[in-house]
Amino acid sequence: FFFALLFSAMKNVECTPVAAFFGAMGAASALIFANLGAAYGTAKSGVGVAQLGIMAPLKIMRGIVPVVMAGILGIYGLIVAVIIAGGISPSLEKGVKGYTNFGGYIHFSAGLAAGMASLAAGLAIGIVGDSCVRAYGKQDKIFVAMILMLIFAEALGLYGLIISLLMNNAAQRANNDATCDILY
Repeated sequence: FFFALLFSAMKNVECTPVAAFFGAMGAASALIFANLGAAYGTAKSGVGVAQLGIMAPLKIMRGIVPVVMAGILGIYGLIVAVIIAGGISPSLEKGVKGYTNFGGYIHFSAGLAAGMASLAAGLAIGIVGDSCVRAYGKQDKIFVAMILMLIFAEALGLYGLIISLLMNNAAQRANNDATCDILY
């Protein structure tokens, strides 16, 4: 109801270069923060895998699960960044549909949602992956518990991806329903 009311009021809106700036910052934020999370998760759990290679070399292939799951977080950021960047278009004329400030702000928020959620997931995957891979080297029964903890940590990044996709849809609706009235 709120979005329907908001979009019905968006007839003459601002379409300034600020909108494209915020949209681009959203794409950059998604990519940067998601890859920071992926890098931390990979590095931290990779240390545990190296230790596992010393303690139990035959278990390395099962021990790299946290590294793979951390890498997926970077893909979440890439997906969101590409979708946001595809929605950014210049507004060149008054009275036509264009990229609104509102759409830019929503894209910025969508990028932050995906990026920060993936960063948090990467931190969790790195810490859980490092400690559980080391424990797996000593006790085989920890493997299932490790996988469950990693799945729940990965879900944090997935939640951010889902919310950012929903926010992108809202930005697209706002840009499609608005007529640019003010250009700078």
